[in-house]
Amino acid sequence: MTPEVVVILGLSVLTALLLLGAFLATARQDRRAPEAVSGGEPPRTPPEAAPPRARSAPRAAETAGHVGIDYPDPRTIKVGDTIGYQGVRARVLGALHLSWQGTEWTEYLLDEGVRRHRWLSVETRPGRAAADALHLEVLLWTPVPDEGMIPAKTMIIVEGVEFFPEGRGTAAFRGEGHTGMPERGLLDFAGYRAADGRLLSFERVQGEGWSSCYAQPLPPGSITIHRKG
Repeated sequence: MTPEVVVILGLSVLTALLLLGAFLATARQDRRAPEAVSGGEPPRTPPEAAPPRARSAPRAAETAGHVGIDYPDPRTIKVGDTIGYQGVRARVLGALHLSWQGTEWTEYLLDEGVRRHRWLSVETRPGRAAADALHLEVLLWTPVPDEGMIPAKTMIIVEGVEFFPEGRGTAAFRGEGHTGMPERGLLDFAGYRAADGRLLSFERVQGEGWSSCYAQPLPPGSITIHRKG
């Protein structure tokens, strides 16, 4: 056998060994693949899209049940009654009956017995859409400690919170009981809302200084009414 033939045979054997080794390595990798999926780290999948933002919570006035049937109607509160809310009992000292551009609402002056008076406003308002039924909006107003503030036509900052104007006007009012205001008159008001939904309102009897309050919505069903006498 010539040297040339020996070299050719050697190269053929070496090539065959390399091909056999590659085949065996591929076969072993294929056998391990199912084990890696079942016992090792699971394969990555494309991240899911972020879920849509949850719908904003319904306004506090929109609660289950029927006003006047399942719970007392806040519109029936009278001067001299005692009402309960948020674990507090307060006596109704007086009421302001207001009207503005065909809209009517009532604000009750409350005495909580701790040298602090707050106002409770009750108003029947339309729904979000034209076909929605009317609903009650009940707001508990707490005086703002800052004095000397006046409403602005642009954004104002109160205790570090930015409030943006929502509307202003002049309402006619009629007083009942003790309100600290005239029996009848005109009330200027200006409303503001913060980005987080907080409400701020300025009011003044014409010819007097401004006062301001924060608003907190209350579900009508959370109010208890204890009649006078």
